[in-house]
Amino acid sequence: GIVDLHGDGFERHVAPRRGAMKQMAEGLRASEAELAANGITTAVLAQFISWEGGLRSPEFAEQVFNAMIEIRGDVVTDLRPQLRFETHMLDLYGTLPERVAAWDVGYVVFNDHLPHDRLAEGRKPPRLTGQALKAGRNPEAHFQMLLDLHARSSEVDGALAGLCAQLCHAGVRIGSHDDNTSDARAIWRARGAAISEFPETHEAAEAARANGDSIVLGAPNLVRGGSHKGNVSALDLVMMGLCDGLASDYHYPSPRRAALMLAQSGVLDLAGAWALVSSGPAGVLGLSDRGRLAPGLRADIVILDSSDRVAATVSGGRVSFMSGDVAERFVAG
Repeated sequence: GIVDLHGDGFERHVAPRRGAMKQMAEGLRASEAELAANGITTAVLAQFISWEGGLRSPEFAEQVFNAMIEIRGDVVTDLRPQLRFETHMLDLYGTLPERVAAWDVGYVVFNDHLPHDRLAEGRKPPRLTGQALKAGRNPEAHFQMLLDLHARSSEVDGALAGLCAQLCHAGVRIGSHDDNTSDARAIWRARGAAISEFPETHEAAEAARANGDSIVLGAPNLVRGGSHKGNVSALDLVMMGLCDGLASDYHYPSPRRAALMLAQSGVLDLAGAWALVSSGPAGVLGLSDRGRLAPGLRADIVILDSSDRVAATVSGGRVSFMSGDVAERFVAG
């Protein structure tokens, strides 16, 4: 079965339109159906807490994480929470370890998406008005908030060291997002972040590999033939052996498609390609009970039809998805 290390494609189910929030548990159940239809048996749902607000506000995150706990016994796919936390949200540091424990979050990844170059010059970043309105904020107030967060940048390193130490002590896995230099990776490693999620350069990925850190790449990057942001190609990194797992990122069909593309193009054999969406990701998460078919492990199985579409998905020995000829044969007995 596919182990998806990071995906936020569930957002469209829990909030299909701005201001049109579904009942959260219902949205997560719809997400699980999509995951299963794409052969995913273990899914890490990546929920932001960010200055962006709206779907990425602390309040919305709490609803998502609480709903995940609520539906845990009702779904077949193993849904696991990941918190993506913006480093400059300094006012939340004091309560974050307690919240992470209450939400049963075992994996935290840190990002810094503030447009520091523009803010340092006092210039408004692109798309500021739309971003502010999406979060229900006045654009000028939103801009001032960004300036205030940027102004506290000197406080972040010290605060992060303490926060990461607390999370690691509690047994939480931590990682960094968008490493772009070997120095950046070294800083995160020193904080206990042994997972490099979506490194932006060869240098950062090579530094992660040289020091035994796990490397997670986006499957859509590989499927589309490159990064939509102009960063290093996932295919190049895979060919260099600089990948432990391919994640769905924002598109749940991509892990399966990426693995099959790697095998069909001869970059890897099928076993090696499929390992990047199964045993590799399981290893990154420390889940030794899945990712392989062997006696005593979880019965996580994906059955593909002759056109490589998902015909059936079994998660933990239970059917989570079935379609086409396989379903017809099952019904016929």
